[in-house]
Amino acid sequence: MDNRFPLIALAGRPNVGKSTLFNRILRKKRAITDPTPGVTRDPVIENTVMLGKTVNLVDTGGFKLERKKGTPEGEIDGLVVEKTLEILEKADIIVLLFEAGELTLEDEEFIDLLRPYQGKLIAAVNKTEGGRREAEAWNLLSYGFEKVYMISAEHGDNVGDLQSAIIERLSDWKAKPESNERLTVSDSIIRIALLGKPNTGKSTLSNLLTSSSASIVSNIPGTTRDVVEGRFVWKDKEFEVLDTAGIRRKAKVHENIEYYSVNRAIKTIDSADIVFLIIDAVEGLTDQDKKIAGLAHDRGRGLIMVLNKWDTMPVTPNAFIAVKDRIHFLFGQMEYAPIVPLCALNGNGLDELLNTCLRMHRQLNRQIETSTLNEALQRWLIENPPPSGKQSRFKLRYAVQVKANPVKFVFFASRSHAVSETYIAYLRNRIRRDLGFSLIPVTIEIRSSSKERK
Repeated sequence: MDNRFPLIALAGRPNVGKSTLFNRILRKKRAITDPTPGVTRDPVIENTVMLGKTVNLVDTGGFKLERKKGTPEGEIDGLVVEKTLEILEKADIIVLLFEAGELTLEDEEFIDLLRPYQGKLIAAVNKTEGGRREAEAWNLLSYGFEKVYMISAEHGDNVGDLQSAIIERLSDWKAKPESNERLTVSDSIIRIALLGKPNTGKSTLSNLLTSSSASIVSNIPGTTRDVVEGRFVWKDKEFEVLDTAGIRRKAKVHENIEYYSVNRAIKTIDSADIVFLIIDAVEGLTDQDKKIAGLAHDRGRGLIMVLNKWDTMPVTPNAFIAVKDRIHFLFGQMEYAPIVPLCALNGNGLDELLNTCLRMHRQLNRQIETSTLNEALQRWLIENPPPSGKQSRFKLRYAVQVKANPVKFVFFASRSHAVSETYIAYLRNRIRRDLGFSLIPVTIEIRSSSKERK
């Protein structure tokens, strides 16, 4: 969240359409929407432009005053309410959303609870397309609201009027004083995606990194559903953290909501620079961890394997080396990926993790001059010449780095089809060792040289 811009919070009980309105204003599907009440849990914050004014828009979790005590659902509902109240206290404008029809007891209690924020409340009634149940909705005026906006978040009816009212309320808004959380540099942001199985500590690590409680932390697997974004500065570098839903095997994904959450988590890899694969140190590596690592590798993203809960491991000589060797044995081609032990609860290992992240980011963005690359190529060809057999021979004429982050090189060859995977692996290893790409995946493409094409 950027303090330079006002904070607009969408609030209300579950299933009134907050996430649909959030997506409508953003003009994209950012929050997960589903008919099931209580889909949104963590606050989802997005920077957007509303009628020419930049704002921070936040979709809060559905506010349940009645909760099942002593149950996992009740515990999570309580955490959602606590998180929502934190956001509402900070918000500059609160859009209190209701569903068309008679007010529920929960609506009335929520209105009473927000009396202290009356000056920044805007009431809106959703699902009123075509004048549906508007007559009942006007009863809201009796609760002290000067005006009520009848909208349809799904169809867009009168959403423009609501946005105009929000911007009008912000006419006298002034940026908050700078705090230690403000960004100190203008360098490119390092985007980190936290991925892994449920309950491995992703949200705990996210909150540790951002010095906040933006993500709801619970020992109930599957608490996080949306991608939760946060920012922090470390060693004068700006980071953005994407805390994602835990990824389980397909056979265990039953809810539509979890299906969308998992797909969104996987898509987050595409928008990240570096993936922190959070592994439960006690449970060890799972098939799902391997799949996540493979996705990051295939997309050319940096990958750090984070052995969380390391403090719970037995204290024995060479314990970390043994675990590290086992992971390298299981991964084979991904031996380049660093492995870092961590305790997200107390921060032990965090400095090493972030230092590794900085080194990795520099490698992802490294550009090698073509002349330097081709000088190195000549040395590699002398040290390990291509095969000389009639069917397997080829010549590598020159090479060029065509992309950074993800890193990709193109080698031009005669008889390009003859270049074996073994020789490509040799080239990749030399690039990593000699040109400073030791921590990241490197993609190599072999193309026909101009002579061969002729």
